[in-house]
Amino acid sequence: MSTDSRTAAKTADAPPAARPDVPARVGGPLTVLMWGGGMLLLLASVAVAVTIGPARISVPDVWSTVAAHLGFGASDLSPIRDGIIWNLRMPRTLLAAVCGAGLAVCGTVMQSLLRNPLADPFVLGVSSGASTGAVVVVVLGVGGGAVSLSAGAFVGALLSFALVLLLSHTLGGSTDRVVLSGVAAMQLFSALTSFVVMTSADAEQTRGVLFWLLGSLSGVGWSEVALCSAVLAVCLVVCLAHARTLDAFAFGQDAAAALGVNVARTRIVLLCTTALLTAALVSAAGAIGFVGLVLPHAARALTGSGHRRLLPVTALAGAVFLVWVDTLARTVLDPQEVPVGVVTALIGVPAFVLVLYRTRSTS
Repeated sequence: MSTDSRTAAKTADAPPAARPDVPARVGGPLTVLMWGGGMLLLLASVAVAVTIGPARISVPDVWSTVAAHLGFGASDLSPIRDGIIWNLRMPRTLLAAVCGAGLAVCGTVMQSLLRNPLADPFVLGVSSGASTGAVVVVVLGVGGGAVSLSAGAFVGALLSFALVLLLSHTLGGSTDRVVLSGVAAMQLFSALTSFVVMTSADAEQTRGVLFWLLGSLSGVGWSEVALCSAVLAVCLVVCLAHARTLDAFAFGQDAAAALGVNVARTRIVLLCTTALLTAALVSAAGAIGFVGLVLPHAARALTGSGHRRLLPVTALAGAVFLVWVDTLARTVLDPQEVPVGVVTALIGVPAFVLVLYRTRSTS
C-alpha cells in the first residue's frame, strides 16, 4: 500500500470534527454553558478589576459611569472619579482582556499549525522585531517625532515576520523550517535591540525602553483598545473559519492534504493572521510572554482539541487571566508598578515546566 493510501485510510477513521467534509458539532448545553459562564466571568472580572486601586470605587460606580458614557442615563460621580474609571482604568483593563484573548488564540493556532505544544505567538520573531522597531523610534529618533513607539513596534514586527517568511520559503517551507527561521529572526532582532540600547540610549531612555519591552499596559487609551479589538475580531473570525482545517492538521500535513486541505495556502493565511494580531498587540502593550504558551493547554483540558470550541474558550480564558495579572502587576507594589510580562513569566515558567514534563512523558 502506498504512503498516500495509508494516509487516506488512517484519516478516514478520523473524528468528524477533524474532517473538513463533515459539519462540526458546536452546540449542546455544555458548550453554551461554558461560553455563557466565560462571558459572565469576563464581565465580572473587568468590573471588579476597575475598582481595585488607591481611589475607592465600587462596582455600581463602574456600571453607572459606563452607562453614562454610552448614553444611558447620567452618573453622579465627581469628574475626578469618573475620569479615573473611564479614562484610566477601563481602557487599561479592556486592553488587558483583548491582549490576553489575542495572545491565547495565537498560541492555540500556532501549536496546532506547527504541531508543537511549545509554540507560542512569539515563535515567528514578531516580538523581537517589535522591540527593535520601538527602540529605533525612541532611542534613535527615527521619524523625527512623527512616528510613535507603537507604530515603530508594528513596523518592526512586520519586517521580522517578512524575514521569517523569506527564510522559511528559501529553506523549503516545512514547519521545522518555519520554527528555525523564527528562532533566527528572534536572535537577530534581539541583538539589534541590545546594540542600539547599549550604544545610543541614556539611562532614562534605557529604563523606559526596558519597562516597555517587559510588557506594560500603563498609559493606554481608547484608541489602542479600539484598534486591537478590531484586529482581534477580524483575526478570530479568520481562525474560526479554519477551525476544521486546524483539526485536520492534528494528524499531520500529509493527512490534512489527504482530507482535501490546501496545506500551503492554509499555512500562509494562518501564519499571516497570527503575526498581524501579535504585531498589533505587542505594539500596544509590549512583549507579554507565556500567555499564548500556557492558556491553550489549560483550555484543551476543558474543551478537548476541537477548535470550534477551543478557540473561543481559549480567548475567554486568556482575557480573564490577563485582566487579573495586570491588576496584580499595578497594585502588588503600589505605588510602583511591575511590568506585566514579569508577572506572566513568574506564573508561566512553572506551567511551562509542567508542559515540558507532560510532553516528555507522552512522547
